[in-house]
Amino acid sequence: MNEHENSEQTNETVETQNADIQEKVENTPERLEEARKKAAENWDLFLRTRADADNIRRRAVIDVENAHKYGIEKFAREILDVVDSIDHGLTASSADTDSKALKEGMVLTYKLLIDTLDKFGIKQLNPQGEMFDPLRHEAMSAQVNKDLEPNTVLMVVQKGFTLHDRLLRAAKVIVSKTE
Repeated sequence: MNEHENSEQTNETVETQNADIQEKVENTPERLEEARKKAAENWDLFLRTRADADNIRRRAVIDVENAHKYGIEKFAREILDVVDSIDHGLTASSADTDSKALKEGMVLTYKLLIDTLDKFGIKQLNPQGEMFDPLRHEAMSAQVNKDLEPNTVLMVVQKGFTLHDRLLRAAKVIVSKTE
C-alpha cells in the first residue's frame, strides 16, 4: 500500500466520520424531542407508581385499623348467645322460685360460655391433682397433706385460661406440702 492509497483511505474515513457527525447534528432536534418524550413518559410512570404505592399504603393502614377495631366481631357474635341465655335465666328466675331449675339453667349457660370460649382457642385450666407448675399456676397458699407428694395442687381457687398456647390468666391454687 502506498502513501497515496493510505491518504485516500484516511480521507474517506474522515469524510465518513464527518458525514456521521453532520447527520447527528442535523438529527439532534428530533433526537432531543424523542428524549424529552421518553423522559415525560418515564416521569408520568413514576408519578403513577408513587400514587399507587401511596394508595396501597393508605389501604393497608385502614385494613390494619379495621382488623384491630373489628377483630373480635366473630367472638362477639358467639358470646351474644351466652348473654341471651343469662337473660332468659334471669327472666325465668323472677317468675319461678325453683332453685333446681335456676341451677340447671346456670349450668347450661356456663357450659355454653365454655364451649364458646373453646371455639376461639380459649381453654380453661383446671389443674386439680396435678403437679404445681409456676408457669401456669399461682400458689395462693400451701397446706400440709401427708397423702400427696409435695407441690401437688390440692384445690383450685380460681381456674386459669390460655389463648391457644399463651397464658391469659394463671390458675390460683393451694398446693400440698409435707410440713
